Amino acid sequence: METPERARLDAFFRRITAQFPAGQPITTLVITHLLQERPAFLRAMTALSTIGAVLPKPRSIHQPTLDTVRRTLPVHDLSRERFTDETQALHYLEDTAGGQDVVLVDIGGYFAASLDTLVDKFSGRILGVVEDTENGHQRYAALGSLPCPVLSVARSPLKDCEDHLVGRSIVFSTDALVRARGDILTSRSACVIGFGKIGRSIAQTLRAQDLRVTVYDNDAVKRVQAHALGFHTSASTTEAVHDADLVLCATGNLALRHEDFAALRNGAYLGSVTSSEDELELGSLDDLYERQPVGPQLTRYEVTGHYFYVLADGGAVNFVHGAAVGTYIHLVQAEILAATAALSHARLQPGLHEMPAADRDTIARTWLRHFER
Repeated sequence: METPERARLDAFFRRITAQFPAGQPITTLVITHLLQERPAFLRAMTALSTIGAVLPKPRSIHQPTLDTVRRTLPVHDLSRERFTDETQALHYLEDTAGGQDVVLVDIGGYFAASLDTLVDKFSGRILGVVEDTENGHQRYAALGSLPCPVLSVARSPLKDCEDHLVGRSIVFSTDALVRARGDILTSRSACVIGFGKIGRSIAQTLRAQDLRVTVYDNDAVKRVQAHALGFHTSASTTEAVHDADLVLCATGNLALRHEDFAALRNGAYLGSVTSSEDELELGSLDDLYERQPVGPQLTRYEVTGHYFYVLADGGAVNFVHGAAVGTYIHLVQAEILAATAALSHARLQPGLHEMPAADRDTIARTWLRHFER
């Protein structure tokens, strides 16, 4: 990042933290994609809290950025297992922030499985969780009765810009990986599983690049929406993927399970918009399919009579090329900062919450002043 860009970004975040100040001293555990622009967000988070740990998402780490962050902040390894096991999660929290008021900043619902135990038994106090993604939103919503406030920005209007551009970046990276193998996607058949904001953007971008696009979503309303936009729709996952040369999964909730992979046509390319464990049950194929790298970020899965290609080991395809969405990502980061500050005031009741429209308007106006030109 060039010096003027960094100065503008730091000024934006200073304005955000001034508009949304913390109410009391808090400690944050911050799960994050550790990409090149992320240190500015973390610097802003230190204006609101003491960062007890930065927990980078394993498949989205830019090594020079990791080295930079490690010089000033504690960085710990992140895994589902650490926070799925309630005892392990509690021990980790005690070791990292014992006795303190804590806000958990999440991407993907990592804390959901152990949240009840953390709130009940932690020596400090869990003030709440800030969740960034639809996948994580669903994980917390599935808990039913939440033991603390969870402020989700996953469905915020401020995230629409990012989601639209994420869809485009998914298609860009998919196309680049396929071309690196000497192949192209133009005029071929594609299937998009999941027609949320990112899935819709993917489908529209694929169609604009001359692919024939089929959409499947287990929500009938979303299938109707896809149909109204001129996409072919299918009644099942199996039907949707059967004739597709490219399958991109955008549900955040296991789009393809063990039995679905057999329906992929020979030579199909398969990619995901999120972590492989959240979208593709690839582990279930370990004893059945042989795996062989056949190019950069491209793996061939083969069993007698059947083969297909998996992009980026099943992880988010766009992170292969940095997942850049420009300055629009800072809208979401600003809302995460505002949500963290809101939880520090300890006024919200347990349950799933969103930020007020007035706060989003303030963030949007501040962003426009800094980045519109």
